[in-house]
Amino acid sequence: MPPPRTQRLIEAAKRPLPEGTFVVGAGLAIAGITAYGFQILSFRSMTKADYAALNALWVFVFVLAPGFFLSLEQEVGRAVADRRARSVGGGPVVRRAALLGLFLTIALALATVGVALGTSIVDRLFEGNAGLVLCLVIALFTYCFQHVTRGTLAGNGRFGPYGLILGAEGVIRIVPCIALAATGVENPVWYGLCLAVPPVLGSLISLRGQRGLLEPGPEAPWSELSTNLGYLLGGSLLAQALSYAPFLGAQILSKASQRDEVADFIVGLFLARIPILLFQAIQAALLPKLAHLAGSGRHEDFRTGVRKLVLVVVGIGAAGVIAGGTLGPPVGEILFGDKFQLGNIDLALLAAGSGLFILALTLAQAMIALLGHARVLYSWVVGLAVFCGVTAIAGSELFRRVEIGYVAGNAAAATVMAVLLIDQFRSGIPEDGLAALVEQIEHEPLEI
Repeated sequence: MPPPRTQRLIEAAKRPLPEGTFVVGAGLAIAGITAYGFQILSFRSMTKADYAALNALWVFVFVLAPGFFLSLEQEVGRAVADRRARSVGGGPVVRRAALLGLFLTIALALATVGVALGTSIVDRLFEGNAGLVLCLVIALFTYCFQHVTRGTLAGNGRFGPYGLILGAEGVIRIVPCIALAATGVENPVWYGLCLAVPPVLGSLISLRGQRGLLEPGPEAPWSELSTNLGYLLGGSLLAQALSYAPFLGAQILSKASQRDEVADFIVGLFLARIPILLFQAIQAALLPKLAHLAGSGRHEDFRTGVRKLVLVVVGIGAAGVIAGGTLGPPVGEILFGDKFQLGNIDLALLAAGSGLFILALTLAQAMIALLGHARVLYSWVVGLAVFCGVTAIAGSELFRRVEIGYVAGNAAAATVMAVLLIDQFRSGIPEDGLAALVEQIEHEPLEI
């Protein structure tokens, strides 16, 4: 007979995974693979300058959309789930969130147009393609719709359709992109539309056949959506900014003569983010098991599970650094063609920064679930500040300085989060925080 602690771990491992785990994992995998397909096809189809302009759109979309709307999704999911647990309809919450999202999107769209008209951003970052600004505005509306939909599905426990959104968006994006590449289209605006339109189409596909998502209930006050919303919004925005900080730094600091080199750097950054894709697939199986330990009150086993998870993340990051430093350049040439030019050291440093970002994001997810929203925001602020400071003093070589800044910034964020999370463990895990942790890590995919 095994010891009691071992027996408890065996029993937890035998429990079935939560509903939708594999669907969400499959959706994430499809989304990641199609994202790389999009990058490969667009890089091969356009000039390097136009590819850099298209990826300026990509970065703005994936900084602003998750930055502003992921927190709204999380709050919708939390509020709807809370109502569902009390047998109260969540329809009023969803409608209130949709209205808030619409107001926020309109404000962002107006600000985007104002910045585009009042500055040189179109010429400098978008290579004079004003149509990419229109794509950005469209993407803000479509991703707002998607995040509210995802929050509604998650709050109602519909994780199958949730995973379908992720996969459908990727497929809907890659199919027209293949057609554009096959017919020799080089205009980045068409590829930009492939990025901007699919989120709403994927959401509509996932909603087919769904009933009872908007059950009637008591009117929802604004306060029902405002729990830590400011901290969540700020944390999401800063996390996405740090994730793409090397691209932003290279774009801002580069000279006109370095535009082609920046395109190679962007490709290298995407190659270095492959470990993030790998972790998403592993997360779908690992975190639910960890949640069962937490949910049954086995705090010591839970702490052990967190430590093991951190070791897995560190292992993935180390593998990424080794692969980037050895196989990165030939893999880049195979996938992106002989136009790709970036060295081993560059790819190894970018992979190191990406691995540290995964670590910081994992710790942030646990801290948010343990009601440490303000601490997460503080940690991302430290990370971005370190990135800016190190990049400013790390020499004059364009790529090397942002790569070192990327490593330092994510290392700082992860270190601060680790210290604060250890302090939380020592102080004890509150029961309400424990319940939130179970809900968070069972079904919430990392947004990267």
